Order: sequence, then C-alpha cells, then structure tokens
Amino acid sequence: MADNRINSVVIVGGGTAGWMAAAALIDRFGAQRHTRVTLVESPEIGTMDVDEGTVPHFREFLQRLKINEVDLIQRTSATFKLAIGFEGWAGEGSRFFHPFSEHGVPLLGTSFQHWWVKGRQLGKALPIDRYVLSSELARAGKFGVPTGDPASGCLFFNYALHFDAHRVARYLQSWSVLAGVKHVQGKVQSVKLNGETGDVESLRLDGDRELQGDLFIDCSGFEGLLIEEALKTGYDDWSQWLPCDRAVVMPTESSGPPPSQTRSIASRAGWQWRIPLQHRAGNGYVFCSRYISDDEALATLSREVDGRSLAEPRLLPLRTGIRRKIWNRNVFCLGLASGFLEPLESTSIYLVQRGLQFLLGSFPQSRPNPALREHVNRANREHWAHIRDFLVLHYKLSQREGEPFWDECQRMPIPDSLAEGMNLFRATGRFTPQATDFFRPSSWLALYAGFGIMPDYYSPAVDDVPEEQLVAELENLVAGISSVVAKAATHEQFLRANCPAKILPARPGTRTVPVDE
Repeated sequence: MADNRINSVVIVGGGTAGWMAAAALIDRFGAQRHTRVTLVESPEIGTMDVDEGTVPHFREFLQRLKINEVDLIQRTSATFKLAIGFEGWAGEGSRFFHPFSEHGVPLLGTSFQHWWVKGRQLGKALPIDRYVLSSELARAGKFGVPTGDPASGCLFFNYALHFDAHRVARYLQSWSVLAGVKHVQGKVQSVKLNGETGDVESLRLDGDRELQGDLFIDCSGFEGLLIEEALKTGYDDWSQWLPCDRAVVMPTESSGPPPSQTRSIASRAGWQWRIPLQHRAGNGYVFCSRYISDDEALATLSREVDGRSLAEPRLLPLRTGIRRKIWNRNVFCLGLASGFLEPLESTSIYLVQRGLQFLLGSFPQSRPNPALREHVNRANREHWAHIRDFLVLHYKLSQREGEPFWDECQRMPIPDSLAEGMNLFRATGRFTPQATDFFRPSSWLALYAGFGIMPDYYSPAVDDVPEEQLVAELENLVAGISSVVAKAATHEQFLRANCPAKILPARPGTRTVPVDE
C-alpha cells in the first residue's frame, strides 16, 4: 500500500506566525519523525512584530505545547490582560470595556442580559460593566487568577496576555529548534513551480542553495512570496469597511504601574493603543491616510504617549482584507500573508492559531485533494468575515461628532451579514449564530451596551419577578464584585509576586533589560 504522507514541510518566514507554525507542526509530527519541518528566514528581512495583545485562546496554544505560562511571561516581560478599554469611541469622555467574561450571572434560570435590559428600562440598573468582574478588576488596575472556586468570586472570567511579539517569536524559535525544527537562514531568491501541476517544487536561496518540500507554509508577510508572487492567488480588499491603512508605532518607558487592560483610544482619524509590558509600554496610532498625514499622525502619537520614547517611531502600511485562498495548491499561508484585520480586538495572533487549526485538522496527503482545500478555504473565509463584522461594528456605532473620518464611518454601508445581526439584536436582544463563531454573545453585548444600543425585547420570564427582587439581585451582584475587587492584588503586585520579568545585571550607565533582548 502506497505511503501518501507528507515528507517535508517548509515554512517561509519567521516572526510570530512562522515560529507558531513551526512549533505547532513539530508538536504534531515530531514523535513519528516521518514529516520533517524546516523554517527558512532571512536575517536581512525584518518582521512587523510589535507589542501585541492577545485573546485567551493563545493560552490554549501554550498549553497544547506544554509551555509553562509563567516562564514565557518572565522571559518576554509580558503582563496580563483582562479586557480592552474603549475610550472616546462613544463620544468625548466616554469609556466602556470589552471583557473576557460573561456579563453577570443567570438569575432564576434566565440570562443576565434580560434582567439588565429591564433594569435599564426602569432606570434601576448601572452600566453593564459594573456587573462584570474582569471589567471592574481592569478598571481598578488589579488582577487575580480564576480559581474555579465559586466561593472565591474569581470564577467568572478569563484572561489573555500582553507581550513583545519579537521576544515571543524568539522564545518559540528556541522551543521549536530544540524539538527538531531545522532552521535555515537565507533569502529566497526565486521559487520554482512544477511545470505539470503548478505546485511549488523548490526554493532557490542565496548562496546557490535549493530547498525542496512537499507542503509550503507562507509566513512571508504582506507580499506573500509564495501564495501571491508565485501562485497569483489574489486578494480581496476590505478597506471599504475598515478604512485605516497606516499605523505608526513607538515604544516608551513605563510611566506608572501596568494596567491589566489594553487601552483603545479614539483619535481624530483612527485610534491609538496603549499596551503595558513589564519593562516598557507599546504605543501605536492606526489611522486613515485620507484624513491625516504621516507627519501629523506621528506628531499626534508623540504628543499623547506617556513616558519617554525608547526608539524611533516606525511607520507601517496596512491593507485590510483577505487572500482569496488561504490554501492554494501545495501552499498554505498564515499571518500577514493570509490577510490583515486591524489589531482593534487583538485577533492577529489568534488568526494564525486558527489557521493552524484549519491546517492540522485537515492535513493533506501527498496526493492532491482539491475538495479538501476548498472546504478549508470556505470555512476560513467565513471565520474571517465574522471577525471583520465585529470590527466594523466599532466604527459604525461610533458616536464622535464633527470629525470627517468618524462621520464617514457612521454613514458607510456595512456588510449584509452585520446589518442582519444589528437588526436582530435591536428587535429581540438575540444574536445570529454566524455572529458568535468566535466572539461570544457577551462580546457583542459589550459593544452594543457600550455604544448605548438597547434591544426592545427582554424575556417575559423577567416580568414574573417583582421589581424589588430584580433590583435587589442587581445590587447584590455589584456588591459581590466590589468585595472581590477590594481584596484583589494590584496587577503590579501580582506580577512581582508570581512572574517578574527576568533581567540581566545592570552595567554602569545602562538600564537593566529583560533577558532575550
């Protein structure tokens, strides 16, 4: 019987996407030693890795690889993330959270949002953030690990990480090479296609070297060295819905204790992020070049950051959209090679992780299987579209006034799938099944409530409870959350006690820096 297993997988490009792919593949195939994994990257070509916020799914990736979370936090100077705080999006001075947890708890068998909606209609309920433990911990700059013990009050939330993506890539590189990934340094000079099948056959590297493979993973960035330059796959532009096309990024010294949230601050022509690490802060301004120049954006970011700059700012071109196929012939693409959705909800690394799940869940044999590829391509595109809709919602519901960029966002036509979901929520308080593919109902509720969008409907079961009992239940929930928050350690205290960044000894005249600089 013929052996149709893939013998050689070649990953083109390092960075976070490349080394995540290398780690996941060697974890899958390292034990049987039949499928070899090679990563080739050029030391001459930089990556777009910047300070990143993640979503809780990244912790599942670490657990799958049996990577100690504390060790990674210490060696990458990472911090914890409980929520994203949106400042100024719903108008000047506004603030709300998108937390990694459900809102409230079901009361008497009915979902919390129905109780909250009626409470708001009665004028007896607080903003929905007050009923979310992780939001209140983030507001207070505190942190605690979910314990699984209902008596502790720290059960109903999850958390993610902030980290320096470059250091995480180097961490995964060390892990992968030790596990058996072959690391080749070299620049790809040309790509050879099979004259009969059209598949990628080999790569010509500098130094007149050739690298052959059966399956190629393209992590080469926006250019898509294999998926686009070689295979001409095509790209669907989504900038009509997500118009920000540039970003300027700049690290600064920390100016105070690190918050346990990512800050997303609406600005004149886009939004700014603030990401706290243990040794510095990451800052960026994502903007639309039709409404502000590069120099103006740089000046805005430089003026509004906290702390002294640690490096020259970098300007990054962005192009929101998706590759028409994530898997074309024998090339599978990840990271920026597969597309780009701006970092508004910290989904970049998650999309790499999800792409790897698509690949490993439908890993091919050496013989072609077009139906398998198309199934994966369709499922991936639908998943990206659901995340795109959630990002578009931020701009469509924004309530800033008198600024041309935001005026355009509020007027713009939106995808039919998003319009359907918005209409359903307003009428029924429910969410379409497609909309919850990644972001749970609590995420959509956080956005709608944050922008003041209230459904007309709540469950009739709520009317079976006296109003006095409804108000008492809401007050008890707020009191319980406040009690837990009051007892919790600050985020800085938790980091120092449990996972402080590992630093090198200071030399005279220099600042101490974490290891793996």
